[in-house]
Amino acid sequence: MIRILLITIAVALVGALLGVPLYVVFHEAFSSGWSAYVQALGDADTLTAALLSATVVALVVPLNTVFGVAAAYVTSRFEFRGKRFLAALIDLPLTVSPVVAGLVFVLLFGSHGLLGPVLEKHDIKVIFALPGIVLATAFVTFPLVAREIAPVMEAQSADQEEAAMLLGASGWTTFWRITLPRVRGALAYGVVLCTARALGEFGAVSVVSGHVRGATNTLPLHVEVLYNDYAFVAAFAVSSLLVGVSFLNLVARGTWK
Repeated sequence: MIRILLITIAVALVGALLGVPLYVVFHEAFSSGWSAYVQALGDADTLTAALLSATVVALVVPLNTVFGVAAAYVTSRFEFRGKRFLAALIDLPLTVSPVVAGLVFVLLFGSHGLLGPVLEKHDIKVIFALPGIVLATAFVTFPLVAREIAPVMEAQSADQEEAAMLLGASGWTTFWRITLPRVRGALAYGVVLCTARALGEFGAVSVVSGHVRGATNTLPLHVEVLYNDYAFVAAFAVSSLLVGVSFLNLVARGTWK
């Protein structure tokens, strides 16, 4: 009886928190028919926003994956002075508001910021351009891969790695052949979380992007613009695109075990 009750509660919560919103998104997206849906996705500003989001994800996710694996390996396999401080720094973006993070980048790289005059002198634009969006997105997402891998590495014994090195394997060979395959599932999940957050990040990107239509609006920002313009069908159509990409992301993760 208790088992049935718990399952019922779980299903009801999932349906209320996930099922209903997803139904609303797709219902509104197709409320004016298939032609209106295709037209909304084929709009020039939508395509530009989609390309920008894809570019940001393509730059941020590999960067944070490499950093996450390295950080998790260092903090789980070695003892050194400052280890706790490094772990705290890794967690810092999880405790700072994304809007505050975006504001910090504006204060650093904006035209009136700390480094702004130097960047302008060399004709380098960070804020209200792709570099600023990439930096802000990388900042808010870089702990995700590391925090998924580190607990798994800490729970695993280093016996296999030590045995491989005693048998003559180099450090890189041991890492690629033994260490990395043992955390493959956690790595996949971390990459999924990082990709989803990078694709859907709003707060930090909203501050550093400048909301320039057809230039610096990512897909989440473009959804806001469409909704504020009362283009509800187009807004939900773009939202459904984000949902579809997230679903494909989860499917890809399920195939990588």
